[in-house]
Amino acid sequence: MKETTSATLDAVASNLRTVVLATRRRRLAAMLYELLLLIGVVGGGVVLPWVAVGMALGWVPPGWLLWLQLIAVLTAYFVWHWHRRGATLAMKTWRLRLLSADGKPPSLQQCLRRYMLAWPSVLTGLGLLWSLWDRDGQWWHDRVAGTRVVEWRWEE
Repeated sequence: MKETTSATLDAVASNLRTVVLATRRRRLAAMLYELLLLIGVVGGGVVLPWVAVGMALGWVPPGWLLWLQLIAVLTAYFVWHWHRRGATLAMKTWRLRLLSADGKPPSLQQCLRRYMLAWPSVLTGLGLLWSLWDRDGQWWHDRVAGTRVVEWRWEE
């Protein structure tokens, strides 16, 4: 499979005339699938390394260190996928893509802002409630971060 570069994403986005914003239903489906995929991400990025350390050194890390690693792994996963590829694995499966409000690939700052704002937005359900009244049906964290989730046909 061909690696998508930022320059390629810029070229594709600049030729974009119209975009179809992702429906609430499709976004929720992608989020549920993302939860399933995160089991593997957390397992491989957090649990397995500490099991190996524990077996090799007989040392159990303090809880704060595990939380720190969990936050780092999740941040890296989401921000890297959004910034470099325009979508996480679940978003690609559901043919979704993250763009900035002007139709270009999101900047690193937008991705970080979206990630930080998504936690309270999603965990409290306020993002979903916001989308019911938002003129474009966008979630709160996307509106504030200046991003949009759109339907997208990915090229193989």
